[in-house]
Amino acid sequence: MNRLLFFLLCSILFLLPLPLGSYRPWAILAMGLLICVTFLTHLINSAVNEKQPLYPPLYSWPVFATLGIVVTICAVQMFTVSVDPYQTKQMLIKTSFMIMFCWLIFIYSNSAQRIKKLVYTVIFAGVFQALYASYLNLSPDVISPIFSYKHTDRAIGTFTYSNFLANFLALCLCLGIGVLVSELKRSNSDYKQTLKQTFRAWAEILLSSKIILRISLIIIIVALILTRSRMGNSAFFIALMVVSLLAFFIYRQKPKAFKLLIVSFFIIDLIIIGAIFDVEKVKQRISETSISSETRDEVVRDSIPLILDKPLLGSGGGTFYTAFPTYQSEPYSGYYDNAHNDYVQFAVELGIPTTAALGSLILYCLWLCIATMRKRKTALFQGVAFGCAIAIIDMLLHSLVDYSLQAGANSMLFMTILCLAILSSKLPASKRSRKEHG
Repeated sequence: MNRLLFFLLCSILFLLPLPLGSYRPWAILAMGLLICVTFLTHLINSAVNEKQPLYPPLYSWPVFATLGIVVTICAVQMFTVSVDPYQTKQMLIKTSFMIMFCWLIFIYSNSAQRIKKLVYTVIFAGVFQALYASYLNLSPDVISPIFSYKHTDRAIGTFTYSNFLANFLALCLCLGIGVLVSELKRSNSDYKQTLKQTFRAWAEILLSSKIILRISLIIIIVALILTRSRMGNSAFFIALMVVSLLAFFIYRQKPKAFKLLIVSFFIIDLIIIGAIFDVEKVKQRISETSISSETRDEVVRDSIPLILDKPLLGSGGGTFYTAFPTYQSEPYSGYYDNAHNDYVQFAVELGIPTTAALGSLILYCLWLCIATMRKRKTALFQGVAFGCAIAIIDMLLHSLVDYSLQAGANSMLFMTILCLAILSSKLPASKRSRKEHG
């Protein structure tokens, strides 16, 4: 039963993007019902089997305390300040699903082997989305068999918005890079490689089973480029560069081929693969972006009074598109049902204190990742922390100009990453790992 529940958990993680990125209310409800069934099975299993823990470990409390604040605020808003109680109720239900999902992750991803399987599930989901999106994008005459979406110039996959896909793929990439780093051979900090040993380490990557993982990451990067997402691409490579530079200074027992691997992502993936799949279109979109042509900054500007009018409780969870029009100073091109800035949208809907609590959880998890990379000796935990750190910085950057956390698939995956950041920091090392490191 324990293995079955972990399998269901991995299945949910893979299925989340399929119903339009779990962005539509019916889609997140469908996935939520699956989470509820799995959670109910867990409760029954815990009641029948005394050895099966009912509650997650104590070190997981920051996640549940923060999500509990969101649920409490939404419950209060429904009967007081919410300008649309129905939408606030939807957010409360969605957050409750998230609590159950994280609860299951902390209980059933309780070993290095389970964490590795969970991460590989994420990578597999990313590869599936990448292949599916790339096929549709490169085949103009093909109509999507899932919800009959037609070809667009930007890869969209099973999502409703190409930037949602870009953010999802970037998060999958980050975890994939983390696992790949964890599988490289380690070296002592005072170990210096000769040129011959460096080439041998690189050849081992190319000729081992790691090449399958490396090819999977290239497939995901191809689809990321095909989304033509400006911040989706920029945030990923900036986050990778920042965390990699940090790792050079704090990583204990850096892998022998670590530098070569990171350089390969910029040379092979960005330059060579990018040239084949026309990364110039992404560069062109970035270069053509100007303050005068973009209206997202006006949306942020007009949202500030809305935040200041209701700084403590906000206008109600999920109510941005209802509350914002009355504060809109002028007509924009297009209809803004989201703020295109997650920081602003959470502040508008939930208030400043709750938004600060959510931000504190994210920064706490980032700090744990850095501490894990610096202190822990287990290669997998170090690698997963490395990948989670890239993913967190990627999301912090992407959220400045988009609303990826409003899509159920992206928010659930990001919460999974925060859980993995805590698990990789707190889980005890296996006996095998302790023996390997003395």
